[in-house]
Amino acid sequence: MSTHSIPTRVTTDEADVLPLPAGRLSAQVLNTPGIEARWYRPPNPDPQAPHDRDEVYIVAAGTGEFVRGTASVNFAPGDLLFVAKGEVHRFENHTPDTAVWVVFGPGV
Repeated sequence: MSTHSIPTRVTTDEADVLPLPAGRLSAQVLNTPGIEARWYRPPNPDPQAPHDRDEVYIVAAGTGEFVRGTASVNFAPGDLLFVAKGEVHRFENHTPDTAVWVVFGPGV
């Protein structure tokens, strides 16, 4: 894969207008053999199911609570949230403007 076809920068405004694939709530912004990045505006309630890869959320906008397993933490813009592969997680009680970058680690 040529690195020229991989974006160097994607803004939140650009991500907001990316199409959502059928059956998905997040838009893909990057996909390489090592990582995948997506743009996600979680609905309320957030219907997420555990994933088959580790993931990191980087909060771009909004505040609320992030539940991972039995733990719950408050989040705000600039926060980084980690979820291990297979863990139950979701955004709760979040503001309508909540938006996060999602970065998945290598596949299994």
